[in-house]
Amino acid sequence: MSTSRNVSAPRVMLNGLDEGIEVIISTTISGAESPTLVLESVQNIFPDFTAEECSEPKFGTSNNYQWINEQISLNNFLQMVHKQAILDTALDVMSMNLKNHETSFQLLRQASIANKIAFNLEQGNPLGGVINVELKGENLADWLEAATWHKGRDTVPKRINDERQMDFDGEASTWI
Repeated sequence: MSTSRNVSAPRVMLNGLDEGIEVIISTTISGAESPTLVLESVQNIFPDFTAEECSEPKFGTSNNYQWINEQISLNNFLQMVHKQAILDTALDVMSMNLKNHETSFQLLRQASIANKIAFNLEQGNPLGGVINVELKGENLADWLEAATWHKGRDTVPKRINDERQMDFDGEASTWI
């Protein structure tokens, strides 16, 4: 007599590195921003991110540093997106600039210091600065869809550039 159990397989978490995706993370420290706090905010999302030691700003002087890391795992970022249940938004934002197997998007550092993901849709330099994320790789569109997949897409399928994509200003598009 055989007994069948309904056991669901554990969710496979993608990280980009093992899937042929080139990942470049960068941020700029300027003015009176604290390099220590900026590094903490970036590492809250990308724990593998490293940076050279920079001095804290002093009265009358300002900082101007740019930190760039390549081949950083997206695992923690994707876990945060899953936990915050913003997978469809993430797919839309991550694919907005998708062209020729490359894309880029920005995350708000002010949100990341609080361990939250918030996307910068204005493409300016908001209070608290941004974390720049660049992704490159063959089949990047398919990878983005897989990395942001959730069970709700079994019922309401969603693809890059479909009629359910949010508007460029971040507003939800309406569909029937």
